[in-house]
Amino acid sequence: MDFLDAYEQWADAHAFFDTTLIPSPSDGQDPLSEQAAAWENRLVAETPNGRLLRDNALFRALGGNGKLHLLHVTHALEQISEHGSLYPSGGCLVGSVYCAPLTPTERGYRMHNLAEYVLTREAPAFVAMAGAPQRVPTPLIFEINLPPQAYRGLAGVDYLRLGSIHLQIYSRLEYLLSKTERHQLRESIVSRIKNSTAFLALAAAVAYQGAAVQPTTFLRLLDETIPRLPILGYVYFEALAEYLMLHSTTPQTRERAELGEFNNWLYKDMLFASFPHMAGKFDLAKFRPSPDELDTLLARIDPGLDAAHARAYLTGRISHLVAARLFTPGQIPEAWHHTRWEFDSLSTQLGPLLGHLIHRELRTFGRYPDFYFYFDQHKALQAWNYWNHMDIIAPFNGTIPKGEIGINPAYPDLDYRVWRAEQDDNGRLHPTEELTLTIAPRLVDIKYTLMRNNQWTSPTPAAT
Repeated sequence: MDFLDAYEQWADAHAFFDTTLIPSPSDGQDPLSEQAAAWENRLVAETPNGRLLRDNALFRALGGNGKLHLLHVTHALEQISEHGSLYPSGGCLVGSVYCAPLTPTERGYRMHNLAEYVLTREAPAFVAMAGAPQRVPTPLIFEINLPPQAYRGLAGVDYLRLGSIHLQIYSRLEYLLSKTERHQLRESIVSRIKNSTAFLALAAAVAYQGAAVQPTTFLRLLDETIPRLPILGYVYFEALAEYLMLHSTTPQTRERAELGEFNNWLYKDMLFASFPHMAGKFDLAKFRPSPDELDTLLARIDPGLDAAHARAYLTGRISHLVAARLFTPGQIPEAWHHTRWEFDSLSTQLGPLLGHLIHRELRTFGRYPDFYFYFDQHKALQAWNYWNHMDIIAPFNGTIPKGEIGINPAYPDLDYRVWRAEQDDNGRLHPTEELTLTIAPRLVDIKYTLMRNNQWTSPTPAAT
């Protein structure tokens, strides 16, 4: 694949929040373009917190001049200091150093509510679940100097749009597997999709034909299908998190909205209260809230939410995301009973879905876990190449601007300072020691990172 093809794929994997009103030349060829525009309008104009999709603290920081202040939480400061290097990891921000925004004040740095949750709730829970009390989550403050040429637009990488890229990378690296292993992998993927036809056909009917379906029926079928198509767990999580952040009207949500922040505590509390095993191993492939308990779950998070409205919203929204993110762009599925259940045939209409399934499968398939690091490294190299071409210093999670932001480790002449920090009694952060660290453009194995670490006693590189 040449640079132009890879560039276009990475451009398509980003959500450009500041160009939503600019018509795309390809919109006329996209059968979902009108529906996507209708969803955009609905989310912005018809939800209590929709204005935050266009105007929020994260966007203001990215579009400003001067300096950007970010929080990064590490469990391995001693190792990082010893090696002098901080490595990024893969994940929703692909190959960047995972951070959240900070706002400097006269009384210290105020944390974005996402940063506060990660530092005070999430990181300690991961450490406790791993049974490693000697590992102390440490806040680091990064100060990034934004040069004049830095991209001032709002291009966020949306990991749900990476399916085609995953498929393309596998097609280049598949010969690391034997002929038998390649055949087994293809057959496994095809079988997963073939046995999930009922859900895929239903989602397609809702998205493309406006078919009416009972939300209860839809959510039960979704629940049954997630084990076969684990990417659906991620889609479900993002849709439900989106619903909570856009529709909640609790005092905490309103207070954070006044600061320009979506309330991240809503979906974080939902996730860890419902799936405590997620602590120490963040795996959204296992995100399956029971359809029978969804009403109770929503009431626990925000009693003011309308469960019936939420179920109807999720039915339409998940159907749209399945069609828009998992089906090959521009193609409407044909009659499902005519489908040729062969890998190459499926890649024509369901290429992104195949890519997502392969990306997941390779973590445990045959000998490939030994190569998986290089799969993610290959992806990171492409992302860094695109970001550098665009002069993107701080990529962010573009599924919805929650506050998840990264540092591009490959940006030429990246100008930054970093301090170890401490939190005061009012929750503000204060720098206590400036550190001499180099952000290295090389991925650390994901199993050594804070959000995935299950091997605390293993010798590790300087991990994040």
